[in-house]
Amino acid sequence: MRITIFLSVVLLLASSPLLAQTSYPMLMSLEPVAATAGTTSEHKIRSRYSMLGAHRVLVSGEGVTGEIVQPEMTDEEKEKKPSLTDIKVLFTVQPWAQPGVRDFRIATPAGASTIGQLVIVRDAVVRESADNDTQAQALEIPTPITICGAIEKAEDVDYFKFTARQGQGLSFHVRCMRLQDRIHDLQQHADPLITIRTAAGSTIAAADNYYAADPYLTHVFKEDGEYLLEVRDVRYQGNTYWQYSIEISDRPQVTNVYPLAVNPGLPTPLEMIGFQLPAQQATFYKMPWEIGLGRQWVSLEIAAELTNPVPVVITKQPLVDESLADNNRHEDAQQVTLPGGINGRIEQESDLDHYAFEAKKDEVWTIRVIARRHQSMLDSNLRILNAEGKQLVASDDFGVGKRNYADSCVENWKVPADGKYTIEIRDVHLRGGPEFVYFIESTRAQPYFELQADTDKTQLSPGTAGVVFVRVVRKNGFEGEVLLNTADLGEGVTAASGKILPGRNDGCIIFQAAGDAPMGISNVKIFGTATVRQGDVEQPMTVEAGYYQETYMPGGGRNHFPVEAHSVNVGEPSDLLSVKLGVSSVTLKPGETAQVDVEIQRAEGFKANVTLDMLFRHLGSVYGDSLPEGVEIDANASKTLLTGDTSKGHIVIKATDKAKPVENQQISVMANVSLNFVMKATYSSAPLLVTIAPAEEPAEAEEEAEDEADKQ
Repeated sequence: MRITIFLSVVLLLASSPLLAQTSYPMLMSLEPVAATAGTTSEHKIRSRYSMLGAHRVLVSGEGVTGEIVQPEMTDEEKEKKPSLTDIKVLFTVQPWAQPGVRDFRIATPAGASTIGQLVIVRDAVVRESADNDTQAQALEIPTPITICGAIEKAEDVDYFKFTARQGQGLSFHVRCMRLQDRIHDLQQHADPLITIRTAAGSTIAAADNYYAADPYLTHVFKEDGEYLLEVRDVRYQGNTYWQYSIEISDRPQVTNVYPLAVNPGLPTPLEMIGFQLPAQQATFYKMPWEIGLGRQWVSLEIAAELTNPVPVVITKQPLVDESLADNNRHEDAQQVTLPGGINGRIEQESDLDHYAFEAKKDEVWTIRVIARRHQSMLDSNLRILNAEGKQLVASDDFGVGKRNYADSCVENWKVPADGKYTIEIRDVHLRGGPEFVYFIESTRAQPYFELQADTDKTQLSPGTAGVVFVRVVRKNGFEGEVLLNTADLGEGVTAASGKILPGRNDGCIIFQAAGDAPMGISNVKIFGTATVRQGDVEQPMTVEAGYYQETYMPGGGRNHFPVEAHSVNVGEPSDLLSVKLGVSSVTLKPGETAQVDVEIQRAEGFKANVTLDMLFRHLGSVYGDSLPEGVEIDANASKTLLTGDTSKGHIVIKATDKAKPVENQQISVMANVSLNFVMKATYSSAPLLVTIAPAEEPAEAEEEAEDEADKQ
């Protein structure tokens, strides 16, 4: 079973369908949102829909575990199965656990919850009081400290009082808006603003956006005394779910390092960029060989103490750093060699950096910027210029998976002629400064692919099946077949993995729970393998999928945000107990049709509408279609709406003249149940295998017709 957005409010209100009995819990807030390393602390989770029977907590990363505090209830109360939208959980954080944000979710009999987020901090956590909405009521706090609270209502303003010494520097790191990206049902996010005031109320410093809409403020106090920290939404709006954490620290704070990218195993001089850092030359660090490639959060050492984690890109590409010579003009471009990586920085306003390289006609290159995604302040603009300085191609923002980012990428650029070319990079708003670091990665454009799993959870109950669709993003001419697979399945769970056909976008994986599967949850890995051509050699490539949690958009739209894992949950029996097909395979020739009979088993008393489908779609958009090319659903000949006690329907599929030969393409027949105005639960059949036989040659068709006539 799998849950997703269904229909718009308008449509569902118009049709007024009966709604299902159960829904997975959608986590709305964690209070407090932060936990201190080396402690066990109690937190409250609030959700839409019941968390009754929650039995396990999954937390990303290492060093953090969670335990459900079971509410006290009588047997009579348990029998009535009350809606439980507030529960308590104990988070235990090891002293060595890395600070930062962790994804977590809970397992319940009704299914896996959506993602919540927990902030791991080094200092003690204090929660705002119920009456700190005026300066006179400001909650007194020590420093360093982490404050947790909420901008919980319109015109809510929270005040905290603290003492600072002359010359003392404090940093204030707010996490609020960023903690709301993964909240499934929170369409409007906070836009926090913080202000430091004197005890008399005069403003001495303020900060709005730094990390997206979250502020980051540093200040050195000129006088001893008491000060106020003010927290509010910049629009004076509020929401009970707008939780925040503010880390107030007098320790050195690192925002960036330069260079941004390093090679593993090689001593590299790293300059730390941030607040209250000791006067020093760049310090040599050697990243271990075993460290993973890509972005890694690394704590560096200052005076025998570790800093806050900072992002570093680990790469095996040969690296070159921007030279000290002026490279602001095309004519003064620094000479580099491709392929390779370039570390640089937009040091000041209106700074432009240029890098010249030689290239041959018909070479194909991909040149991408890594900066904003890795905590740099740079909003890059990238251009490729010819020898005369004329623009050939340009890039501002580009997409990674299902999200757009402020980094730039020129992909699959074909060199028009032998000669000299220049990479130009700048901030799109012509800003600059020490924290505007970047890494330019240049590679020969080889065919490859990416995978996206839609969504981040599959809900099962004993004896049922659920489906996840996996979409391929084909890069640089890759058109081949991708074989899907899984790993780390939980007890009693099996997976039938399909394939993504050449030239098509989607395949599906059908998870099935045995009839005696115990209640449980596990994070599974989804990956695909294909044969790709790298130069003159064809070789296998295996890619793990990116996992996306769906989120609501205003009006019932569907959006996605990346999360760290796909969870398969086995819960209690729900509204549908099975989805059975009359056939397990279908063979068609172009022009032929086939009827697939479907029978559902309803839970006792469940009479809500059920809709059958082979496509995963929402509001006219298709998010999953594993049918072979040229195979269509004949909606007029199908019976897909099962009302009341109806348990039998059918779907008719047709192979058009465009259908190409395919053998045993895996299809899921889904039974969709409306849960509320914008959600549905999706149950799956066992795999249906669709084969498209080659079209008959005219002579063969005529011979078959004659044979048939002779028989008659």
